[in-house]
Amino acid sequence: MARRRLDHVDAMRPVKQAGVVSTHTVLYIAPAAASLSSGAALLLLHVSREGFFFISACMLSYAYADLGRSGLRRFYWRRFLSVGIPYLCWTLIYFLYQLPRAHYADPAAALRALANMAATGYFQLYFLLVIMQFYLVFPLLLALLRRTRGHHGVVIAVAVAAQVAIAICMHWGLFPRTMVKFGQQDALSYLLFLVGGCVVAFHLDQVHAWVCGHARLIVTLTAAAALAAEAVYFLAASGVTTVLGSGSDPFQPSLIPFNIGAVTCGYLAGVALVRSGRSRRVRAMVRSGADNAYGVYLSHMIFLITLTWLGWAKLTAVIPWPVLCLVTVVIVFAAGLALTGLLARTPLAVPLTGRTQVPWRRPGRPRWLSRPAPEYWSEPGAAPRTPAPTAAMDDQHAARPGRSAPSSPPRPAPAGR
Repeated sequence: MARRRLDHVDAMRPVKQAGVVSTHTVLYIAPAAASLSSGAALLLLHVSREGFFFISACMLSYAYADLGRSGLRRFYWRRFLSVGIPYLCWTLIYFLYQLPRAHYADPAAALRALANMAATGYFQLYFLLVIMQFYLVFPLLLALLRRTRGHHGVVIAVAVAAQVAIAICMHWGLFPRTMVKFGQQDALSYLLFLVGGCVVAFHLDQVHAWVCGHARLIVTLTAAAALAAEAVYFLAASGVTTVLGSGSDPFQPSLIPFNIGAVTCGYLAGVALVRSGRSRRVRAMVRSGADNAYGVYLSHMIFLITLTWLGWAKLTAVIPWPVLCLVTVVIVFAAGLALTGLLARTPLAVPLTGRTQVPWRRPGRPRWLSRPAPEYWSEPGAAPRTPAPTAAMDDQHAARPGRSAPSSPPRPAPAGR
């Protein structure tokens, strides 16, 4: 059965990635004197992680709804190509890039640091460790959802209860110390969004209709949830009470309603970006952002680190830090887009961008309409049941409700503290 392309979900990816870049920009740029206000911003920006995992789980379930035992070997090989190889390559890149300033005592110490970086995930790369854990259990979760058809509401209720319990134990240190220490690398910390993404994929048309029909309610409730989460934050910061939570820790139950609402608002943003009536130029820009979002995610810390080395954060002495952060996000995102577009046209495209090499320009099309071939990564799309000779051709783009999938696959061309 052919799968439809989900253009609006594609459009969520650059929106989500802007959140990841914003999170790290605030961490690197905001001055220590602004720790209270920057912490309030980080409290909400961390939702980009939940968005990443929700979209990844949803698209994986949508693409592999009919996955069986015979397809497991192919499935896991594709996951390794789309996530495993870029993860290993970028871990080595970040290690080597910072090596001159690391001053390790000896080569053995440097190798131990590299091994630790690979095991725990450098800065934003731990997103990929989480998604790889999810890949391991995905066939079992898929089998569970098939057996519980008609009772997915119960599955979601259990996932919500588990997420609240996990957040309480994580935030107040009720889990073993090691589990708390590596909580952000643990897929259990994002259980609701991984399971929820899979369930949504089983009911995509119904969810799409309900969300679009209740857009104002969703935005209003999300804003209210954001205010509530910030109230908890400032009550704790002011020394009133820490019973409801404290600090900008993303693992606290007061944030769960906002995270759910923010991910849903991201879906609405994707729908708005690709709605009919948009100009071809806008559509091309959205497509380019979607195609290059993974590369921006992988590479953006290179530019933030470089700006830090150049003393960029010192500009907060003359420019308000929120303004400087906004400018920095634009610079870093644009640099990531440019680097990804360049790497995608070299033999290093697969290991460094998770996509096959694409031509510099497609003949017969205006330059601004040229679009790189689809990459394949942790947010797969088109159905694997469509025959295709390469991993890239059935792993990337899913389809929008009401729009038919092409009759043949395209020509071949895979978050923060």
